[in-house]
Amino acid sequence: QVQLVESGGGLVQPGGSLRLSCVASESIISMFVMGWYRQAPGKQRELVANTRLSGGSTNYAAFVKGRFTISGDAAKNTVVLQMSNLKPDDTATYYCNAVKFERPGAAAEVYWGQGTQVTVSS
Repeated sequence: QVQLVESGGGLVQPGGSLRLSCVASESIISMFVMGWYRQAPGKQRELVANTRLSGGSTNYAAFVKGRFTISGDAAKNTVVLQMSNLKPDDTATYYCNAVKFERPGAAAEVYWGQGTQVTVSS
């Protein structure tokens, strides 16, 4: 079981910035992909950004391109989501996600953190 612990959420004014961190209980290099999702009240959970750390590729939802940056620190087993120019529509609970394959051909193991609340309001 991989444990994911998020931190860094809070209340911020429109146009402000926040930095979310996700610490994994195992090496993030061993993960197939790690990322951030968000879920606003009454809405489905949606992908914000993810990264394949072994290959260095990243993927962003259209609504955050140019505003958010995802990065990984293998030495700290941490994935960071740097958010800037935040908008009220960014208000949601943000969840860290990890997908792992124990071995080639094995079923994907999907892990979630407990979530951290981000509120963008004046």
